[in-house]
Amino acid sequence: MTQNISAGARPQVTSPAKVAFASFIGTAVEWYDYFLFGTAAVLVFNHQFFPNLDPTASTLASLATFAVAFIARPLGGIVFGHFGDRFSRKSMLVWSLLMMGLSTFLVGLLPTYDQVGLLAPALLVAARVIQGVAVGGEWGGAVLMALEHAPESKRSFYASWPQAGVPAGVVLSSFAFFLVQLLPEEQLQAWGWRIPFLFSAVLIVIGMAIRLKLTESPEFEAAKQLEQPAARQKIPFIEMLRSSKRALIVSVFSLAGSNTLFYVATVYLLSYGTSNLTFDRGMILLAVGAGALLDVFAIPLVATFADRFGRRRMMIVGSLVTVACSFPIFWLFNLGGWGVFAALVIAMPIAHSFVYATVSGFIATLFTPSVRFTGTSVAYQVGGIVASAPAPILATMLYTQFGSYVAVAAYLLVTNLIALIAVLFAPKEVPITRAVPVVPAAVEAEERRGLHRGAEAAGEDEPSWA
Repeated sequence: MTQNISAGARPQVTSPAKVAFASFIGTAVEWYDYFLFGTAAVLVFNHQFFPNLDPTASTLASLATFAVAFIARPLGGIVFGHFGDRFSRKSMLVWSLLMMGLSTFLVGLLPTYDQVGLLAPALLVAARVIQGVAVGGEWGGAVLMALEHAPESKRSFYASWPQAGVPAGVVLSSFAFFLVQLLPEEQLQAWGWRIPFLFSAVLIVIGMAIRLKLTESPEFEAAKQLEQPAARQKIPFIEMLRSSKRALIVSVFSLAGSNTLFYVATVYLLSYGTSNLTFDRGMILLAVGAGALLDVFAIPLVATFADRFGRRRMMIVGSLVTVACSFPIFWLFNLGGWGVFAALVIAMPIAHSFVYATVSGFIATLFTPSVRFTGTSVAYQVGGIVASAPAPILATMLYTQFGSYVAVAAYLLVTNLIALIAVLFAPKEVPITRAVPVVPAAVEAEERRGLHRGAEAAGEDEPSWA
């Protein structure tokens, strides 16, 4: 039966696999939009929106617009987390996807500096802020929908699917820009760069169609029914700060290593390779896309080990793996050719997947259900400000200051040591029960009478549970 509880029946619940797949698709679409901006910031926006600055300054200014979204992301985490914890996980996913799609589409229509002057970068920043707010609500909702629908033995596995959507977005954005950068430079700068942004409208329609078919999280529905009226008046963000400060701090810094690695690999290396090593940008885009594609499959695979050996243990192992890979990534990249592809394979499906596959379930289980959407979202987005946003900028400044990739590799190593220390101080996990929504007594009694009459008509004994 598909009626709701108040109508006298148990609600249907979407299967964990379908929820995980829908979370993967939606997340891939959102992060396609998000990373598209990062690629354009390196290759196009410095010319189109900051043409009066010298090359290094224009690149830094362009990267700064990319970083602006990270400041807006915690706001999105608080707003979407509030409504996600109090009213609906599912609806927040739909709204975040819609906001992201519209803002990305509008970037493709923006006038340039030569057309409207300073208004152009101002509009670019405004669109990026909207993107940041949208993605601030996306990650927590997608992870929790997958996690709270999943059986206990596969929670890390299903929670990793939204994680896999992030490198999938990199694959899509890298491939899109690889195609348009084949255009003559004049056409690329004049109008070609707009095509990937406008194409996002098609992907948003697909993502919305899939997400609208999902059911609400069963644990969330059960928690709402059991909640006391006074608890409904609480503000999840305030409650999270009051009850989960340690979980928040640990979560923020546990992301430092994987976030820094990801943005160094997907954004900084593109700038470093084209500007400092004069490598072909098409080759680097293909290498980034190849590494991200392998990462899509590596993340769920690594997550199965987290289900088997524990999330905390895999977080520790992952941090140590990335520490060991920090210098080889840059050494291989500097070789050029096959070394570029080898570096991105080490960076993405090997080093990055070991932590990123596990961190979603790890962070989510540090918070109680009543503040879980807010806690996971705010932690992830503040972690973005601390580690992700400054990564390309700091890497550029370190290389400029010391003239060697050694400084950048050391920076990557230190951030992963910080993540390792954070995990060691993590509080105990909060058990997640894939609860069955509470059924009113009258409905329960009627269901039992119906099953009893059916059993008598068939000449069978009364069902043992009744």
